[in-house]
Amino acid sequence: MTAPVHAGSLSRRRFLTISAAAAGLAMSPGLALSEAVTQRWRGIALGAGAEVRLVDSDRDHARKVFAAMEAEILRLERVFSLYRADSALTRLNRDGRIVAPPPELVDLLATARGIHKATSGAFDPSVQPLWDLYARTFAAEGRAAGTGPDPAEIRKVLGTTGFDKVEIDPGRVAFEKPGMALTLNGIAQGYMTDRISALLKNEGFTDILVNIGEIAASGKDPARTAGWEVLLAPGDGELGSRVVLQDRAVATSALSGTTFDREARVSHILDPRSGLPARSGLAGASVIAPSATIADGLSTAALVCGEKGLARALEGFKGTRAFLLKTDGGEAMLRAST
Repeated sequence: MTAPVHAGSLSRRRFLTISAAAAGLAMSPGLALSEAVTQRWRGIALGAGAEVRLVDSDRDHARKVFAAMEAEILRLERVFSLYRADSALTRLNRDGRIVAPPPELVDLLATARGIHKATSGAFDPSVQPLWDLYARTFAAEGRAAGTGPDPAEIRKVLGTTGFDKVEIDPGRVAFEKPGMALTLNGIAQGYMTDRISALLKNEGFTDILVNIGEIAASGKDPARTAGWEVLLAPGDGELGSRVVLQDRAVATSALSGTTFDREARVSHILDPRSGLPARSGLAGASVIAPSATIADGLSTAALVCGEKGLARALEGFKGTRAFLLKTDGGEAMLRAST
């Protein structure tokens, strides 16, 4: 298990505040039946708070579906969690290979490879050994403030990274070099959001809002004529402060959400090419896409590849757009032309 990191004043997933429009309404935890027959579930997924809203006048039916949904979340955690000793990802990182991997792991890694290529390597799940190096360094006793890993150590660890050195096959996932490890923290929440959305749709629901770290919306909020309203920017920012999602997903990443150091200066977003904390000129990015998986991966990559790199990457994913917050306080919006 990696050493703990320090949370800044804003979490990575909330830097460009994502909340359903009704989030300010007082509602008790667990299931709740509103006047608009919106059933609500709250729980934990991959160690973070999660929420689902769906339209169903039958509370007992919703309870049964939510129970099945919780079981699916637990099953997927046994595939993707870095912190469960029995997860497929943990076993892969420990042994360097996994035979007959869960199909969900193969599926997600294949999608991650597509994003890796589209972002010219800015999105790279093989960064885990580098992440571990930073976590250990900043957790060490007696470390002077502002002191990070030694450049020689960074160069050595970079020799154990590279997503192109991961064999991905339905029958086997394996590393080409010893010492390699993967993290799917930059994309697994989006994938689980998509999977839970699909489960609910298969149960016949059409009006759904799923937030398993990222948000996917289908149908509409009963309080609206179309879609679900989501807030993307804090304060008085005009750009993308409110969007209406319908059959779309949104994911957000930010530099200051989680930091390695107690001084909250060293972001956990690392550039897999240099081994250094990301310095792309972007402080945060929200990406809207047809799937939460794609939105999650692209929003993570955005902080590494920057505005121009993200603009190129979006061209490979139809129906995507992004809202960007720059480190100088400026804002920008990008949209795929396809």
